[in-house]
Amino acid sequence: MKLEDMILVSVDDHIIEPPDLFDGHIPAKWADRAPRLVADPEAGTQSWTWEGGVSTSTFINAVVTLPKEEWGFDPSTLAEIRPGCYDVDERVRDMDGNGVLASMCFPSFAGMAGAFFAGAEDKQLAAACLRAYNDWHIDTWAASHPGRFIPLPVSPLWDPELAADEVRRVARKGCTAITFSEDPTAGGFPSFHSGAWDPFFAACCDEGVVVAIHIASGAGGLQGGPDTPMDVMVTLPCWYALPTATNFLWSGCFQKFPDLKIALSEGGTSWIPGFLDRMERHYDNQKWTGADLGGKTPTEVFREHFLACFICDPSGLLLRDRIGIDNIAYEVDYPHSDCTWPGSAEELWEHLELAKCSDEEIHKITHGNALEWLNFDPFVHVPREQATVGALMATATDVDIRTRSKVEYKKDFEAAQAAAG
Repeated sequence: MKLEDMILVSVDDHIIEPPDLFDGHIPAKWADRAPRLVADPEAGTQSWTWEGGVSTSTFINAVVTLPKEEWGFDPSTLAEIRPGCYDVDERVRDMDGNGVLASMCFPSFAGMAGAFFAGAEDKQLAAACLRAYNDWHIDTWAASHPGRFIPLPVSPLWDPELAADEVRRVARKGCTAITFSEDPTAGGFPSFHSGAWDPFFAACCDEGVVVAIHIASGAGGLQGGPDTPMDVMVTLPCWYALPTATNFLWSGCFQKFPDLKIALSEGGTSWIPGFLDRMERHYDNQKWTGADLGGKTPTEVFREHFLACFICDPSGLLLRDRIGIDNIAYEVDYPHSDCTWPGSAEELWEHLELAKCSDEEIHKITHGNALEWLNFDPFVHVPREQATVGALMATATDVDIRTRSKVEYKKDFEAAQAAAG
């Protein structure tokens, strides 16, 4: 196999949502109370605002092609970022230019687990807005380019029964994944261990829907005090998947729901061998806790229920046999600061070669595992020979990958608006 022969599916990217998101998707009864993207000309910012609170995107979450000195946690506007962040047609062009066939996109202003909707006191309003968001994501964003996006709706974290209903509703629309929090207790909701989420997990099993959990979608503890360096806050979340996996493993959920599948997004893979070593020793040694994995080992349970993914994880590839070759998937993380765009294929290929991965292993890691776990078949819409890195890149030689400042993007944005009248 050569680099250009790979087929890439990214199971973790992100949308910077456009201002017309709710148009045509929310019932008229709630339209005036839906979140709106509000500009503050004096501050030069934009925020999604409603009675449930305010949500602002930062430059660290939309950095593709921006010079690194312009990255940071300061608020961004649509005018200052690459159009592929919020325009689905431009996103597909950027995917083509990067050789990526399909993408699963997490929310931005709504929170990666949809927690923003839980902030409204009026839970009927919250539910209406959440359903409208999901319908936009499924019917407008994902459906605009068949075979290119794995739909990813969000779940109502404030009500497990409502969450179960939403699973069934979006499954009827063809969805095979839904977001969830890495730690629902951080938002004041019941834990994995409580049994309160059983209706939600049961619905996911019944409908074949994978629970997609992104790092930093919960509390994000252990970051220290106010004097903690920014580097701690940026690097530590990369290991948040570990406590999530630990809680799920010992929660009893997998014994109650043997078909439950969890996708751990942006958590990496290199921690998994050590994690499994510790879980195996604990299970054999600490019998007094009474843990019962139904006659299976922690490694067997992990491999049956968890799909892990990585952006750049050469150590994980070297340890792929300890992780489970069927449990590893790839991600680009567009347009966040960890993303590898526009050189994703080149970096990945270097690490696959370093690890001496076979063609079969490359097939599984780059797309096969993702498509199987998420029950997604892009080749119904995109012939396999047109889905490779080389074929997609050949259609996008005109995609501009130059480093450009936010000032340049703003000039282009304003010129396009003026031209459109």
